[in-house]
Amino acid sequence: MGVSAIEVDVAVIGAGQAGLSAAYHLQRRGFVPVVRDALAARTFVVLDANPAPGGAWQHRWPSLRMATVNGIHELPGFPVPPADPAMASREALPPYFAEYEQRFDLAVQRPVRVTAVRRGDDDPHGRLLVETDRGDWAARHVINATGTWTRPFRPFYPGLDRFRGRQLHVADYVSAEEFAGQRVIIVGAGVSAVQLLEEISHVAETVWMTRREPQWVEDDFDLAARSAAIAGVEARVRQGLPPGSVIAVTGMHWTPWARAAEARGVLVRHPMFAAAEEHGVRMPDGSFIAADVILWATGFRPALDHLAPLKLRTPDGGFRVADTRSLDEPRLFLIGYGPSQSTVGANRAGRAAVQQIVAEHPRGDDRSSPSRAIAEASAA
Repeated sequence: MGVSAIEVDVAVIGAGQAGLSAAYHLQRRGFVPVVRDALAARTFVVLDANPAPGGAWQHRWPSLRMATVNGIHELPGFPVPPADPAMASREALPPYFAEYEQRFDLAVQRPVRVTAVRRGDDDPHGRLLVETDRGDWAARHVINATGTWTRPFRPFYPGLDRFRGRQLHVADYVSAEEFAGQRVIIVGAGVSAVQLLEEISHVAETVWMTRREPQWVEDDFDLAARSAAIAGVEARVRQGLPPGSVIAVTGMHWTPWARAAEARGVLVRHPMFAAAEEHGVRMPDGSFIAADVILWATGFRPALDHLAPLKLRTPDGGFRVADTRSLDEPRLFLIGYGPSQSTVGANRAGRAAVQQIVAEHPRGDDRSSPSRAIAEASAA
């Protein structure tokens, strides 16, 4: 382990919903930001790659208004202030995150990009080394809360490199006006796909494509539905399978924008194209659809490349996690991953991770064994 690494009890990677929730619960349980008191009995640090507070909200497209945001949930201990429904979420929510950090004195360090997390030595109860572009940290526990926004997913289809039109992901979207008068193929079966379909179809011709026929659910996508989605992926991550999509668990819910698109006759699903060509796409039945734009609303993948040195990824492509904790590296917690991807789940995950850490180190000592704490979970 490098001699220059700063020692800390807990390193939190990421300052979005999950990371700030973990930091809040650490603070409540007597942990102190290491930059505030280097001699405190129990310390933590929050490392965030973003230049400012707000997590992924600061990067959302400008037309995503507070009235159409899906699944906002307040951070623990501080309600979301009232906001104009017409206000852009990227303007309303980052100030809330910034005030939250100040109110609870979380001392988030940014911009700090974590490049790798590795074992400091061969001691399974030793420290994990968190390497960053601004120095290294040696932590007894690491709470990873890096989310998914930085890893937009685009599936592969033959001929995409030949397509002469524009391709972009939801992460790159700005506004419908940039597609005015064009034909836009929107790919995806999630909430964002339907939101953007409804928005873009006012100014452009849209063609909506999904791999599977959507299964529409009449109930609103309320708290109970989100809770069901969280429970639905729990078994998958315990086995080390990729978490899968919320839609695959809950079906498509009739949101206001979905009903608006249906009322205008634009909520028409087509099967996924078989291949792309220079000026459009070729359908499975051999027919051709001309297109100017392909907009991929195909979701995101967990941003976990920095954990590669730990060699925890399973042959199925996931991480074995139970109750936020890695079953193969008990010093590591993954929150905002799998069953805790929603904002509600992220808050709960932050609390659950901290409760386990406190149970093992009630006075910040080294006498307990993280490995023993997950023996039952790993065998289940």
